[in-house]
Amino acid sequence: MCGDLAGDCDWPDPTPRVGPTSMPLVGVYGERLGQPLNLKRAPSLITRSLRSAELAVTETRDDNPMPGLSGSFPAEDAYLVSLKFRDFPDCECWEGGRCVIKTDIRAGATYLYDLKRDPRYVIDKPIHSRVFCVPQSALDDVAKQTCGPRGGELAYQPGIGHDDAVVRHLGASFLEALHRPDEANQLFIDHMMLAFTAHVAQTYGGLQRVTEPNRGGLAPWQVKRACEMLESDLGGKLSLEQIAAEFDLSVSHFSRAFRISTGLPPHRWPLRQRVEAAKRLMIVRDLPLSDIAISAGFAHQSHFTRVFSAAVGISPGMWRREAHGVPQSET
Repeated sequence: MCGDLAGDCDWPDPTPRVGPTSMPLVGVYGERLGQPLNLKRAPSLITRSLRSAELAVTETRDDNPMPGLSGSFPAEDAYLVSLKFRDFPDCECWEGGRCVIKTDIRAGATYLYDLKRDPRYVIDKPIHSRVFCVPQSALDDVAKQTCGPRGGELAYQPGIGHDDAVVRHLGASFLEALHRPDEANQLFIDHMMLAFTAHVAQTYGGLQRVTEPNRGGLAPWQVKRACEMLESDLGGKLSLEQIAAEFDLSVSHFSRAFRISTGLPPHRWPLRQRVEAAKRLMIVRDLPLSDIAISAGFAHQSHFTRVFSAAVGISPGMWRREAHGVPQSET
């Protein structure tokens, strides 16, 4: 059993704790999240679509950890929301320099950590999680954009998991982007991280959405300009905030209005355009698919094949053969 004091637990407290005002708010993700867990690699994705904060997701995995108490994370006014992929029996959870609970961590469950409370735990078994860093300022921004009242702190108990199907779904959506960052589309990351933050605010922060009147879509000149910006961004690095700022709109308002006007959310519109551009290029029969992929704005041929097949239902090669009326037996 864990005691009330740090000295009553099995593991020493080797890392001095850092006060919440001792460092600027720069986000606990990537290396800043992986280092206290002794991870050699902690891939992350970042969005800056909320003007006051960075939102990020980091993959944390160690199949053969060195047993010991994790180090302290940088103390900030922010939360870590962790989707677990492995069971972790008898996990010692610490806060504020002492062990507060010993419990079984369940794969598939969601756990919250308050970075103001110095959350730590004993790592003596393999770990695998997808961890979202959500600053309090981001929760406040979401409340403002949805016309809801400013929320307080998130409600949670250390070591208590939640059966959250939305977090599981949204967490899974980042798998490809984390493992293939060269193919990551910034608009998609922005969109999914905003959806994740809104869900956390409503589910754990008590945010009550206030329904806004339907303001309709964008003006024709705004649609034209937004599409021009999206078409010019073949690398997929343009953020939703940058596009929304062009029209002095919030990200949520712009995203909703763009979808009303075009029938697609901003992160899906460029993919459709790239697929259509690839179709036009494939009419030139002798052009290699690898060249078509790059010309249409895809990272490489395998990226092109995955996106095209998902959108059209068949591979680019098969589509081109059908477009040219070439029988399957001749390929």
